[in-house]
Amino acid sequence: MNRTQVIASELRITGRTRLVGILGLPVEHSLSPVMHNAAFAALGLDWVYVPLPVYPDHLGEAVRGLRAMGFVGANVTVPHKQAVLRYLDDVAEDALVIGAVNTIVVRDNELYGDNTDASGFIVALVEAGFDPRGIYAAVLGAGGAARAVVHALANAGARQVCVYNRHVQRAYELCRDMARFHLGVRFEAHPLDAVRDIDEDVSLLVNATSLGMWPETEVSPWPMDVPIPAHLTVCDLVYRPLETLFLTQARAAGAEIVSGLGMLVYQGAAAFEMWTGHPAPVHIMRQACQEFLTQESRAEASMAEQPMAETEQGT
Repeated sequence: MNRTQVIASELRITGRTRLVGILGLPVEHSLSPVMHNAAFAALGLDWVYVPLPVYPDHLGEAVRGLRAMGFVGANVTVPHKQAVLRYLDDVAEDALVIGAVNTIVVRDNELYGDNTDASGFIVALVEAGFDPRGIYAAVLGAGGAARAVVHALANAGARQVCVYNRHVQRAYELCRDMARFHLGVRFEAHPLDAVRDIDEDVSLLVNATSLGMWPETEVSPWPMDVPIPAHLTVCDLVYRPLETLFLTQARAAGAEIVSGLGMLVYQGAAAFEMWTGHPAPVHIMRQACQEFLTQESRAEASMAEQPMAETEQGT
């Protein structure tokens, strides 16, 4: 039995257990329950983190329900990061600039929203050895995660950020909103299919869409018939699978790659500290995610081999 299984078997939920969770649709892909429950167990905290699938029409009821049911807080994921703002009592300045919330804290019976995606992204990027100061970057997507990434890059000193999105109007809106707060940064909006003509000055390419996320892993935001430029550092916010098809394309082209696991861990660590007041056990959180993903990869490989073995037996 590995560490993740031991932690799961030791969970004991009582009337005193503190509750947090994740609001989204879908949420079955999320490793946040694995990561946070491992952290709670490591620190001996009587807390539990649960997935909460919420349809868009029920978002307001779900957010108000956090307070009604005594939750300490929650994370927010697609497709609710932007829509959730209207249901909160107070929102951090960074989250207002970004226009998206990924973390809710219930304080004094009020719902407080913040965004830890931006800081988590930059910490993970720097940890991977990439310095964002003075760079030209390309970001794929224009949703809540993309907004956090664009804001984070501008704050960290990027010179230009180009946003590529299937619906180019959303990319224009993102650039317009960010230009109000980051006067020294140039923002450009492009349709997603224009990414094949990416500027040669770009050094960082970030996938902030959900394309390639489990279980639809055979999808990529980058065209299959166009090699990714080898000089790029390529980052995918999708962390399940750990190496997406997009990252496989980048690796095959000779580009440096950065998986989404670091951002997941660091944004989660920041949320953990906001909820609990304890320093986050980052190593434990990362290890729990890595163990889960390794098990999943082995299980999928075993299932893929099974039909072949059955065919061989039948010949």
